[in-house]
Amino acid sequence: MRERVDASERMLDLVIALSHTRHRMTKDDIRTKVNGYRDSASHEAFERMFERDKEHLRELGIPIVTLTDAVHEDDIGYRIDTAAYTLPPIDLTPAQMGVLSVAAEVWQDSAFAASAQRGLTKLRAVAGGTSTAAPGVALRMRAPDPAMTDLLQAITERAPVRFTYRAAYSGETTVRTVEPWRVHARDRGWYLVGHDRDRDAQRSFRTSRIIGKVHRVGEPGSITIPESRPPTPERVFRTPVRLAIRPESAAALRARGSVDSSMDTPSGVRDVVTLDVSDVENLADEVAGYGAAVVVLDPPELREAVLRRLRAVAALGGAQ
Repeated sequence: MRERVDASERMLDLVIALSHTRHRMTKDDIRTKVNGYRDSASHEAFERMFERDKEHLRELGIPIVTLTDAVHEDDIGYRIDTAAYTLPPIDLTPAQMGVLSVAAEVWQDSAFAASAQRGLTKLRAVAGGTSTAAPGVALRMRAPDPAMTDLLQAITERAPVRFTYRAAYSGETTVRTVEPWRVHARDRGWYLVGHDRDRDAQRSFRTSRIIGKVHRVGEPGSITIPESRPPTPERVFRTPVRLAIRPESAAALRARGSVDSSMDTPSGVRDVVTLDVSDVENLADEVAGYGAAVVVLDPPELREAVLRRLRAVAALGGAQ
């Protein structure tokens, strides 16, 4: 049995095919020659899939044009207007290339690291720039949560999803059925905005609180995404944190917090830094990366989360 082709891969293959056709491709050509369409269950299923993909690509700014045969006007074909799709010559200054280099550095620890570096290499090739990020600059972006791929796929296909969600204020886990609309970044995290069917209202869900796998529970194209709707973030609950940090260490943590001057610590030993966070598990990833330079004083759940990560790393080292 053939594996199901992801919508993103299918649309990429469609773009490649329509960009390289000599004149045009009919729907029959597309169904038989483009990866992902030939396995459609029926002609009607293919029609729905193709129309949805075509409109989505047009929304992304890809100029798919419709052509008819000069003799048989009902013989319709498609191609991409490559003249309208081709980027103009790129002329970037050294300063602009430097900004792009810093932007690429942001994604070094994420799933987008390879793509960011490939894009930057191509820009340097066509723009003739060689600027890199300034020495000592080490910006980082947290990788998307495991649920992100399934959520983006569901949004692309306009299909409802179901997942288990852990509430921030109580820690209670519930199963939620949601019509996903979009994702956005806020407060050092990623949020899904959509229509919560169980509560019959718009809701926002922090993706790091989704437990386990996201399951699709409806047919593609069965939901309608509003054109424009302001996100309604879920209520943010802050947890006070106290950390003991070695001098000249963990600059990113220091920048987000403040030194507790009421703590009488020996000079040059450690500073006690306080800050408020909205997601303890996310902070545990960051704190664990500093190793012995940062010690968690409060809260206990953060200390335990950091120790879990350090024990896992130690176990991996012992297994080698």
